Amino acid sequence: MPTLAIFFGIIVRMWHDDHPPPHIHVEYQGFEALVEISSGEVSEGSLPRKVATIVKEWCLVHQAELQDNWQHAQRFEPLDRIQGADRD
Repeated sequence: MPTLAIFFGIIVRMWHDDHPPPHIHVEYQGFEALVEISSGEVSEGSLPRKVATIVKEWCLVHQAELQDNWQHAQRFEPLDRIQGADRD
């Protein structure tokens, strides 16, 4: 699964040809969650509250890039890295 970003120990990934709705896979210190691109909300799994807030804000700022990557993933095309919330 391609890694889109890593920031503050949070790993953001996206599967190729994944099921709708458009989402990302987020991992943080043993926590795992699916986060919807459109809202930044956790739809499955769980994250610590502060991490969920950081991911939501990041998701909303980078929504266009995430949607572009989702479209690429559906066509099995390479995905682009996205700048993390820590500007790394």
